[in-house]
Amino acid sequence: MEMVKALGLKKYYITDTYEVHALDGVTFTAEDGEFVAIVGTSGSGKTTLLNMLGGLDIPTEGGVWIRGNSLKDMEAEERTVFRRRNIGFVFQQYNLVPVLRVYENIVLPLRLDGAEADEELFDEVTSLLGIREQLNRLPKALSGGQQQRAAIARALLTKPAILLADEPTGSLDSVNSMEVAGLLRSCAERFHQTVIVVTHQEEVALAADRVIRIEDGRICGRREAAADGKAGKSRLMEDMAEASDKDYGKEG
Repeated sequence: MEMVKALGLKKYYITDTYEVHALDGVTFTAEDGEFVAIVGTSGSGKTTLLNMLGGLDIPTEGGVWIRGNSLKDMEAEERTVFRRRNIGFVFQQYNLVPVLRVYENIVLPLRLDGAEADEELFDEVTSLLGIREQLNRLPKALSGGQQQRAAIARALLTKPAILLADEPTGSLDSVNSMEVAGLLRSCAERFHQTVIVVTHQEEVALAADRVIRIEDGRICGRREAAADGKAGKSRLMEDMAEASDKDYGKEG
């Protein structure tokens, strides 16, 4: 089942002196339960693409459909409610509220929507993510990896059809990066959610079902990561290294 569709997606920013093509005709789909990694150098357009898919920004041309619903055809308030009920976000900097306990951070989006947490799902998610012992702590008392797990739990508890993650392991070491990548894949499989991750890190890309590479606002390569075996892993690592080499001096 097609869960996400981006068709002819363009995003142009016009200044007094020039026009920036952040996205320049991106088309792709993601199926129900699929784990997709989007890779590319900083400034390539991958975060802009993620913002479009999540309804945080509106394209200059083209459109995004989630479960057959056109995001750009919604009014701003309608889009906010739809996003809160259908899309979960995981950000690199966690975005946890520092004065709230971990438990309160996790259930916050539901409370903002006037809903109660599914306690059975809450127990399952926090157990899967290994943070049940941290629920009464403030975020500052947690390690970076634990804070990221709390952010993932917060996103999952709303039962989103789609989980979008922007560099979710960018501030973690390699061991924690591998653990978070594995957790994201486990969540996609266990909760049958579509997971789309923007990443620079090979540990995350190698955990995905499919890898999409974007440069200069356009898709320039696709790969079935999980099905390629050792040869696929080798090629993907070369692609990631090449992207990293191009990355100096650019902004995300």
